[in-house]
Amino acid sequence: VQLQASGGGLVQAGGSLRLSCAASGSFFSSSLMGWYRQAPGKQREVVARIGSGGSTMYADSVKGRFTISRDNAKNTINLQMNTLKPEDTAVYYCNLYYGVHYWGKGTQVTVSS
Repeated sequence: VQLQASGGGLVQAGGSLRLSCAASGSFFSSSLMGWYRQAPGKQREVVARIGSGGSTMYADSVKGRFTISRDNAKNTINLQMNTLKPEDTAVYYCNLYYGVHYWGKGTQVTVSS
């Protein structure tokens, strides 16, 4: 399984970014997909997850601002991030779970105040 994330960058507080993750592998549609992030000096934390049936969960810190979605036909997931805050600054990682966790290389998101 390979996961390729894209869409990070530098944005001012209040702005928006959209992250995308393309996955290889034949079991994407059956997998739990998610976005995690890790800020400097902090542990990696879950941001949002989406199940194979489309059920979602969000960290309290991003509820109402971030939206996760998936396209099983394209083996992709997206994270729409609105009303970004400086505390959202982190490296964001795409994750696929199918009995084992698979991680992509992270993409940097920097929110300036």
